[in-house]
Amino acid sequence: MFSSYRTEGSDVKSPIAQNCLSEAIWHASPELIGAKLANDECWRVCYALELLPLAVQGPMLKSAPEPPTENLIRFEPTPRGLALIALALGLAWAVLKLAPVLLVLIVALFLVGTLNPIVEWLEKKSWRRGWAIGCVFAVMLVSTLALLVVTIPSLIAQVMALVKLAPGLRMNLVELLARSKATAPLAQSLGHVDYEAIAKSSAVAALGYSSHVLEVIAYLASAFFLALYIMIDRDRLRGGLFALVPRTHHIRLSRVLLNLETIVGGYIRGQGLTSLLMAIFTGILLFACGVPNALALAVFAGIADILPYLGTFLSIGPALAGAASRGLGVVVIVLVTMLAYEEFESRFLVPKIYGNALRLPSSVVLFALLAGGTLLGITGALLALPAAAAVRMLITELRVALPGETHEDPQVRARDERAEQEYEQRSDGIPVAQAAAIAVEISEQRQDEEGGAEQAAEDALEKG
Repeated sequence: MFSSYRTEGSDVKSPIAQNCLSEAIWHASPELIGAKLANDECWRVCYALELLPLAVQGPMLKSAPEPPTENLIRFEPTPRGLALIALALGLAWAVLKLAPVLLVLIVALFLVGTLNPIVEWLEKKSWRRGWAIGCVFAVMLVSTLALLVVTIPSLIAQVMALVKLAPGLRMNLVELLARSKATAPLAQSLGHVDYEAIAKSSAVAALGYSSHVLEVIAYLASAFFLALYIMIDRDRLRGGLFALVPRTHHIRLSRVLLNLETIVGGYIRGQGLTSLLMAIFTGILLFACGVPNALALAVFAGIADILPYLGTFLSIGPALAGAASRGLGVVVIVLVTMLAYEEFESRFLVPKIYGNALRLPSSVVLFALLAGGTLLGITGALLALPAAAAVRMLITELRVALPGETHEDPQVRARDERAEQEYEQRSDGIPVAQAAAIAVEISEQRQDEEGGAEQAAEDALEKG
């Protein structure tokens, strides 16, 4: 019965498999075969050598375990895949090499987003666009130069005075800390500071940073003129961007650009105003308390206020160090007053000044600052908040379906379809630059309508 089975040439070395084969062949019992086939090794050998008759194999295949299979993942590089990998590596290398140029472009776009609303407001007042752009940039340049001329000489003089007063300030702080047992170890550490070593290292660091300062000034000047050229050549650049996108997505692209301008412009204008108010408040407070070098400390407080959360400690610390020369009472007054102003700024000024530009939760703000600071240092921390707000806006405008969302708002979809139909009718057969202007006009009208509806809803909630 089993004479036709192909057992010749088989090389079965496992004792378990040999026992299974012998009993299956000589007894030909389906029950015995089924029991033996519970062993994976026996089943694999029998199945591979075709030692089971078809009559037995049929029912056995249904009950016995199938032979184990191995899932192999093959990586077969193709010319197209290799080309894509090479292209990705080349782009990454180019981005790393062109990082300063990209930062110049980003700063220029920030300037455009900040100044373009002012230019458009002047255009609505019957100004020609060229004159409006020239006036806005000239005012910004003259104001910046005047601020530098007025503050830099006095700031340098006061910083030098602070350096000369540093030993005396340190001794006052040591005496203040030594009064408490909890801060006595810190007082001892401050009492053994080597000023000569610090002065030598600071001189070497200043020489090293001087070249970086010149580079930063050159990059800022480049960003200024690049922003000017972008503003002047707005229509052609915008037409080129819209030409890369299908016309069915022009309305959505225009809304994204408008929202980016709102986010960037609102952030920069709001940050500039809050920093200016912080500098003015700190200067008045320190002058009133008779703290020396109040101007330098006030300017530093305004610059430090750019960073949310962290700016609070960076602005208060130097002010307290400067007030230490006036006694403990002045230190307490400066501390309490500046903490009260920080609370007033975060609770009242920031919501009023920024408006709906960012609308980020505090947890997202803190995470964005940590991520930006880790990746790009101070520059990353400055860019973190508008970048996070832009990501949030893109998720909303591109209608990205999040896992927790069930369906799209039918009213929003209906407004999108009406805007797209209007754009299709008005832009039929015209050049892309003119079509882009029409898309922006439609999106601005819709943005005004939505803003009015949101304001009405907020007023109704306040009245309710």
